[in-house]
Amino acid sequence: MNLPDGLLAGAWTTAAWLLFIPLFLRVVWRSPWRRLADPSRLNAWLGTIVVLVLLWSLNAGIKPGLSLHLIGAAVLALAFGPGLAFIGLCAALLGVTLNGDAGWASFAANALLMGGVSVGVSRGVLRFSERFLPRQLFVYLFANGFFGAALSILAVGIAASGLLVAAGVYSIDYVRSEYLPYVGLLAFSEAWLSGMVITLFVVYRPQWVATFEDSRYLLGK
Repeated sequence: MNLPDGLLAGAWTTAAWLLFIPLFLRVVWRSPWRRLADPSRLNAWLGTIVVLVLLWSLNAGIKPGLSLHLIGAAVLALAFGPGLAFIGLCAALLGVTLNGDAGWASFAANALLMGGVSVGVSRGVLRFSERFLPRQLFVYLFANGFFGAALSILAVGIAASGLLVAAGVYSIDYVRSEYLPYVGLLAFSEAWLSGMVITLFVVYRPQWVATFEDSRYLLGK
């Protein structure tokens, strides 16, 4: 998380940019921008990005590249869909990078880790719950808002650790003993914060939650 410049070799940085640029362009092209035509939804999306910039700036670091902070990807993915969530996370990363808490050359790697991995996992949990779990409000909130958020940040921590180990920056024994246990603890905070925010959205502003449908989770229950 928040990889600084110079930590990864040039080949890894180049590969990250080659993956990120076409992915970002594809997401921008296919995202449902009409969803933000409603001023209240647009304000919610922009406001969430600003909050994430603040959250990402409050991080604890063990060593360069091994930092810990909340991500909030599950909230964006559930509220606005995976496309707008990924773009929003990239915008939050832009703010953090401008603030000097991440490297410009490493922007693509950071975006793929904190945006791509986290949104992908959140989307996967949502699709799994829609297909295999009962269609109930509690199931939606717990499986996606709580469990999905925890799983997404765990996936980011594991992916970042794997990248740093593969690049020869740290040994697998070091990240396994000195970093990953703290990512597991952080997952509880991510789960509670994201779960509470999504619960408040569903209760008071359900029109902001694109993945929530009254007909699916409330009617007839």
